[in-house]
Amino acid sequence: MTNNKSAFVVSADWLQERLGDPSIRILDASWYLPAQKRNPKAEYDAGHIPGAVFFDQDAIADHTSGLPHTLPSPEAFAEAVGALGVSETDTIVVYDGPGIMTAPRVWWELRIMGARNVYVLDGGMDGWHREGRPVTTEVPSPRPATFKPSFTPAAVTSLAGMKEIVANGAVQIADARGAARFYGEEAEPRAGLRSGHMPGAHSLPSGVFSENGKLKDLAALRQTFADAGVDLSKPVVTTCGSGVTAAIITLALQSLGHTDNTLYDGSWSEWGGRADTTVVTGRE
Repeated sequence: MTNNKSAFVVSADWLQERLGDPSIRILDASWYLPAQKRNPKAEYDAGHIPGAVFFDQDAIADHTSGLPHTLPSPEAFAEAVGALGVSETDTIVVYDGPGIMTAPRVWWELRIMGARNVYVLDGGMDGWHREGRPVTTEVPSPRPATFKPSFTPAAVTSLAGMKEIVANGAVQIADARGAARFYGEEAEPRAGLRSGHMPGAHSLPSGVFSENGKLKDLAALRQTFADAGVDLSKPVVTTCGSGVTAAIITLALQSLGHTDNTLYDGSWSEWGGRADTTVVTGRE
């Protein structure tokens, strides 16, 4: 990898050269909204990277929150990931279908739960297919591993924390939803949610950080934040529709060495569905 690329992203060449390496674990973390009309598990079953196991973002979640795929407890996360044969000491590569879409969420989860050597595959499975790289329908039966969690609660912003941020403006808010949803010009894909954004939020649609499924170089990432009015010398909280694509912004921030950032796990599914939260619309 060049010095101008994220240290958290690996190329398809890098991964293909290491297929079969027992120290590397590969996770397919694809997930889609209904409108995308793609079934991640069906695609995995039809052909995946050799050795990859399927990480179900809907299943490995807190089902008591009333919100889609929020973080499970560290113990529940560790049990689920350990069952996939993954330990916190492994080198872990996470991929999704389009590339730089839903894999960053699982990259973020693994890191805040204690894994250190976690990477996102540039180009995703779609790119892997386009380049004619090896695929298999063989589903691995990994030996269960022990994942020892070491949770970083400070990496996660709660509803109460988000209300405080909105009230005092001390932390910049970066929203990964599409611009039309952000400005209240388009309905949310989930029923019952208001359109619009939190006061003071910056619009950073998730797609602006990648090109052809590959994370942009560091200079381009830095310019993307500058264009959106985000000051990288100050703290940032990331948000989106349900806490998944917010992690793309987190990946971009951390790739640039920005460490003072958190992710609002409830995201718009929580904020937009409540009567006691402030929502603004329109382009200022």
